[in-house]
Amino acid sequence: MQSVTVWNEFIHEREDEAVAEIYPEGIHTTIADALDERGHETRTATLDEPEHGLTDDVLADTDVLIWWGHAAHQAVDDDVVDAVVERVQAGMGLLVLHSAHACKPFTRLLGTPCDLTWRESDERERLWITDPGHPIVDGLGDSIVIEETETYGEPFGIPEPDRLVFTSWFEGGEVFRSGCCYRRGRGKLFYFRPGHETYPIYHRDDIQTVLDNAVRWAAPSEGADAYGGNRNVEPPESP
Repeated sequence: MQSVTVWNEFIHEREDEAVAEIYPEGIHTTIADALDERGHETRTATLDEPEHGLTDDVLADTDVLIWWGHAAHQAVDDDVVDAVVERVQAGMGLLVLHSAHACKPFTRLLGTPCDLTWRESDERERLWITDPGHPIVDGLGDSIVIEETETYGEPFGIPEPDRLVFTSWFEGGEVFRSGCCYRRGRGKLFYFRPGHETYPIYHRDDIQTVLDNAVRWAAPSEGADAYGGNRNVEPPESP
């Protein structure tokens, strides 16, 4: 069982009736409830809470942080970003969802703007599994089909992923690297594209399976907390 914190701006659900109808308690609650049902210990955090809900105590008790953002990337306090980046480098997993590709922690850790092309199109997406041996795709078929969604397209301004788990094809002809794995320090990162707020994507069982698998994959390995800092140590062998 992993300790998971699901972070969300929680703006669209309060300002847009169409989004509120799909996610009446917020995207973060839908994701947290699904992961709780799959055996994880979950909590949520939102932008308007003190320290955005990501206090030192919360981060210290988080194995995997899930981040959904869209409208307020620049409103996230840099001190909180620093703390998140430090925890990832020390071993905390980070799952970055959909439009959070532009969030401060992700762009800081990757060192690129992570920009892309997009269309609000209501068109079909097929997420092809391009790394069938990866644990994130356990229990899935060859692909995931989403009948109506927002379209993303290349070029996607990210470093080359360590592992590319999903590649999307869209009805309009675009392709996109939709499931990207990285390591930064001792921490594992996974970017997963689906999740525009006006579609009920996080209610889907197959999408919840991906998130469950990704949490288990990204959880810290033994000894992760030992990473970081300059240490004056004795030589392992005598001269």
